[in-house]
Amino acid sequence: MLNLHIATIAIIAANVLVSLRGFKDQLFFDRYKFQIGAIQAGQKERMFTSGFLHVDIAHLFFNMFTLYFFADVVIAWFGPSKFFIVYVISLLAGSLLALYFHKNETYYSAVGASGAVTGILYAAILLQPNMQLGLLFIPIPLPAYIFGIAYLLYSIYGMKSRLGNIGHTAHFGGAIGGYATTLLFRPSLLTTDPLMVFLLAIPIVILFVLAKTGKI
Repeated sequence: MLNLHIATIAIIAANVLVSLRGFKDQLFFDRYKFQIGAIQAGQKERMFTSGFLHVDIAHLFFNMFTLYFFADVVIAWFGPSKFFIVYVISLLAGSLLALYFHKNETYYSAVGASGAVTGILYAAILLQPNMQLGLLFIPIPLPAYIFGIAYLLYSIYGMKSRLGNIGHTAHFGGAIGGYATTLLFRPSLLTTDPLMVFLLAIPIVILFVLAKTGKI
């Protein structure tokens, strides 16, 4: 299967199987999606299960395609067990940040692996900040750290302006989870590459300053 690591295959398979069930069974989808009111009423498992549901095939494909590109970087550095941990912590961090920012919106709901996948992406960028990323709308490859910073700044804008039907908050929370877990597993980055650790933290600091001052 395109030389994918078994750990990546396992996560993709879990997402596909749960999502396909959700496509066919609306009651199943509604029961396990992220929804503020239901979570506050005690259904905490939704903060995890929602990360394996998707709206449609395109949504599922985009998330798994992104995971495919960055999973091997994290696995190469940490091994499959820690890769799973980064994935799960990023998923839960995305849900926690969404719960924090939308706690007063009872009917706010979301699904998708975007938070977990963004965590893997941000972890890969922190580990290999100078790898080149080619994007469809930008003809010249960019260093990964520039893309990572720009993406989180865009996510802040998306959160502030409620841009599109996209879970910007979960994306950002996932990135925080990936960033923090990577430093937990590889604290030597603080001394071997302090500039990148600092630069990639800038959007995270900006978000919490904006939140603290009530500007987001």
